[in-house]
This record gives sequence, C-alpha cells and structure tokens, in this order.
Amino acid sequence: MIPRYQRILFWCLVGAIVIMLVFLLHGREQAHKRLTLLNDYTPIAAPVTTSTQDVTLYLANDADASISPSTRQLALPEEPAARARILLEQLFSIYALPDSSHPLHPGPAVDDVFLLTDPEPGLGRQPGQLAVVSLRGSFIDNHPSGIQVENLTMQSIIGTLHAAFPQITAIRFLVDGQPHDTLAGHADLLRTYPARDTTAKPMPPIELTTDN
Repeated sequence: MIPRYQRILFWCLVGAIVIMLVFLLHGREQAHKRLTLLNDYTPIAAPVTTSTQDVTLYLANDADASISPSTRQLALPEEPAARARILLEQLFSIYALPDSSHPLHPGPAVDDVFLLTDPEPGLGRQPGQLAVVSLRGSFIDNHPSGIQVENLTMQSIIGTLHAAFPQITAIRFLVDGQPHDTLAGHADLLRTYPARDTTAKPMPPIELTTDN
C-alpha cells in the first residue's frame, strides 16, 4: 500500500505539470498573436516599376570618327541617377557586341552616377546639375588607348547624358570613386566637361587635283 504522503506528493506533481502546460500553451498563443500583429503592420516595400520608352544613345564609329544619335526602346527606372547609370551601361553593352562600330571590352563599365547641383554655374555655364560618372577600374584598364578612340568614348557618354537629361549642364568623371588622370593615356578625366550635343559627322573626302 502506497503511503499517504507519497500519494499527496504525486498529485501535487501532476497538478504542477498541468499548470505549467496551461502557462506554456497560453504563452504560445500570445506570441503567435504578437507575430501576426507585427506582420499586419510591417510596411511592404513598393515594387520598383519601370516603363519602356524611347531613348537616344549617341553611338561612336571608329571607322569615320563620327558620333550619331540612335533611338532605342529601354525600360528605365524613375529615379534619375539610376536611369543615367542603366542608360550608360546599355551604351557600353552595344560597344561590347561582336559587330560594334566602336569595340570595347565587355563587362560592367559604370560603378555609379551622381546628380548634384552644379557648384560653378558662373564659369560659362547655366545653372543646372553636375553629373559625376564613376567608371569602373576594370573598364579603364581594358579600354583601347589612342586619342581618337578615347575621345569618341567621352563624346558618346556626354552626348547620351545630355540627350536624356537636359538639366545636366556639366559632367565629371571618377574611377572607382576616385579622381583619375586619363581614360587610357589621352582623354582627360580631371576636367569638367560641358554637357552638349556631341554629334560629329565624318569629314568629306578631299579631292586631289593635279595641274596640267
């Protein structure tokens, strides 16, 4: 026969286990409610929308040293700096194609684009925005060297940004976020370039005449 004090101890332990179980179930239910409430009030990030539109890219041609505007359809974000970066990446992706008229090494070329208030509008420029284009070091390392090819790349960038963003009045360049002397030994990356239409047509052939 089980002693009376052991029966009392046994039922006390059973009661304690039941009470603990009730508290655990109640705590689990409260935690679930808090998580549900938190999810209901957590803001959901709005999706980034893009719209397809006509854009003008200023394409370089090494054969005749020309810059020609070309209209393309692109899906671009609304944020101006992001639009500028994607626009330039599209420009360089065309130059990386096998049949490119201005062949450049494939791969990411633009690290970022910043649009700032032009700090020196009085130096021959109207008030507007300064575009700071940070190129990637890998792009600089693989760019062909030469006065003409480097100048065509610079004029292509300037013309494309000017066409897409009329509010940009000046353009500066960085490499990996730092000042850099030249593109590939010739084109100056330390100066501020005025934003303008850089369309350049090839020079007509010169007729040679001989005296009889």
